[in-house]
Amino acid sequence: MAVQLLTPEGMFQPVPYHHVSIGTGTRQVHVAGQIARDAEGNAVATGDLTGQVAHALRNTARGLAGAGASFSDLVRLRFFVTHWSPDKADDFMAGVEGVAEELGMPLPWPPVSLIGVDYLFEPDVLVEVEAFAVLD
Repeated sequence: MAVQLLTPEGMFQPVPYHHVSIGTGTRQVHVAGQIARDAEGNAVATGDLTGQVAHALRNTARGLAGAGASFSDLVRLRFFVTHWSPDKADDFMAGVEGVAEELGMPLPWPPVSLIGVDYLFEPDVLVEVEAFAVLD
């Protein structure tokens, strides 16, 4: 397997992700920031963080699949969320949980970051997802 996920002893637990990933494959897949847009570029789930997270993850899955990868091949996942505050966590996680099984997202996740930002691509974009995978 090209990706080994682990959480060394003494690192904070429980969290829904591993703290460390080791990629040993020869092909890297980098999926650019995915947002809640359909194939024609139309906004999806405007004003709805849960819906935007779900759609951005679906777009991420499409990007991974196009390169012959899946969420199981990830070494890192990064989210950017506009005007982040802890009270948005339930809506954010509802978006993830709503598509996790559909997209084959294993738990725990690979190392993941959620970064709060002021502004993304366009004013209606609430979340952006970047994914990094390694394949044999």
